[in-house]
Amino acid sequence: MSEHGAITRMMERRQVLMYVGGMGVGALVGLAAPAAAAVLDHAINPAIAALLYVTFLQVPVANMGAALRDTRFMAVLLGVNFVVVPAIVAALYPLLPGDPAIRVGVLLVLLCPCVDYVIVFSGLAGGDNRRLLAATPVLLILQMALLPPFLAVFMGSEVADVVDVSPFVTAFVVLIVIPLALAWGTQALAVRSAPAQRFRDGVDVAMVPLMTVVLAVVVASQIRTLDDHGRDVAGLIPVYAVFLVAMAILGLLIARLARIDLAGRRAIAFSGATRNSLVVLPLALSLPPGFEVAASAVVTQTLVEVLGMVALVAIIPRTTR
Repeated sequence: MSEHGAITRMMERRQVLMYVGGMGVGALVGLAAPAAAAVLDHAINPAIAALLYVTFLQVPVANMGAALRDTRFMAVLLGVNFVVVPAIVAALYPLLPGDPAIRVGVLLVLLCPCVDYVIVFSGLAGGDNRRLLAATPVLLILQMALLPPFLAVFMGSEVADVVDVSPFVTAFVVLIVIPLALAWGTQALAVRSAPAQRFRDGVDVAMVPLMTVVLAVVVASQIRTLDDHGRDVAGLIPVYAVFLVAMAILGLLIARLARIDLAGRRAIAFSGATRNSLVVLPLALSLPPGFEVAASAVVTQTLVEVLGMVALVAIIPRTTR
C-alpha cells in the first residue's frame, strides 16, 4: 500500500475519534470565545463547500447519468423523505411543546432532507454518495415546493406564508453548484495534466480532516445560540434522537424491502435520518418577531444530528451486510 493510502486508511480507522475530538474543540471554542464563534458562523458554508468539493472529486461525471436513471433508488429515496418522514413527524408532533415558535422550528428542520454533508457521512459509512449526489437537485426542489403546504397542514397557512425559501436557492448554488463545477473542472483537467491527476488521486486524504473541521466549526458557531432558549428547547433532544434512530432503521428496512443494494440502502438510511439544518437555519432566523426560539430549535437538532451521524458512521457498516 502506498504512503498516501496508508495515511488515508489510518485516518478512516480513527475517524470517529477525530470527529468527537473536533466537536469537543468546537464546543470549548464556542463557549470560551463568543467573538470567535460569531466569526466562525460565516465559515460554515465555505467549510462544507470545501468538503463537498473533495467528495464530488470522487464521483466521475460519467456516473451521474446512470445514477439518475436508477428509478427504483430514486423512488424509494423520495418516498422515505416525503412520505415516511412526514408520517413520523406527525407521530412525534403531539410530543412537542405547545409554543408555536418551537413547533415551527422543529417542522422546518425535520421536514427538509439534507443536501450537503449527508453525502459525505453516507460515503464514510459505505453508502452510495454517487446516487445521493445525483438526487440532490430533486430533493432540494421538492422540499422547497412541499415545505409551505406541509407547514400549512401542521400549523395553518398563516405560518407557511411567513417562511422565505430563498436560502434554499443560495445553499444550492454555494454548496452544490459551485463545488460540483470545480470538481468536474478538476476531473477534466486531470485527463490532460499529470499534476492535476496527482492532486485528484491524492486529495481524498483530506476527507476526514475536512469533516473534522466542519464539525468543529458548526458546533463552535452554534452552541452559544442555545444560551437564551436552552431550557425551552431541551425537551426536543429526545424527540430529535427518536426521529434519527427511527428514520435510520426505517430507511434501511424500506430500502431492503424494495431490493435496493447494500450501498443504496445505507445511502437511503442516511438521507432519511439527516436533515437540512444548516440550510433551514437562515429561514428560522428570518421569521418575524416572536419566533426567535425557532432558530434555537433548529440548532438543537443540528447538535443532536451531528452526534448521531458520527454514531451511525460507526454502527451502520457493522450492522448491515
